[in-house]
Amino acid sequence: MQFETLQKDMITAMKAREKARKDSISALISAVKKAAIDEGCRDDIKEELVDRVILKELKTAKEQIDSCPKERTDLLEEYQTRYDIIKAYAPEMMSAQEVKDLILEQFAEVVSSKNKGMIMKNVMPVLKGKADGRVINEVVGELCK
Repeated sequence: MQFETLQKDMITAMKAREKARKDSISALISAVKKAAIDEGCRDDIKEELVDRVILKELKTAKEQIDSCPKERTDLLEEYQTRYDIIKAYAPEMMSAQEVKDLILEQFAEVVSSKNKGMIMKNVMPVLKGKADGRVINEVVGELCK
């Protein structure tokens, strides 16, 4: 996801007077800017950084939904709207089969050792941000059997 795309979408939401959408995108932009400042790349924000922040914010929104009391339907609706908006910007995640194929293709020699820790150590830098950590863990566990 390009940072400029987020900014343009926020302007569009402002013009359309879509408050929930504008607020969600604004929060994403703020989080991306903060992460960029923390990493020292304030002027040159990379796509990888934007995707990483979006995934983190998506996880936070999901946790808000999960921890919200069921009787607070107003809050649940607000959290769900925020989650849906952020999800639209999140990068496409790899399926379990795609993860398995990639691991077997690129890390065959490590997989043959059946050492789960060693496999995870080699695989995570390549798949981080491209696949869900739980899916990667399940696939590696399956391969180690």
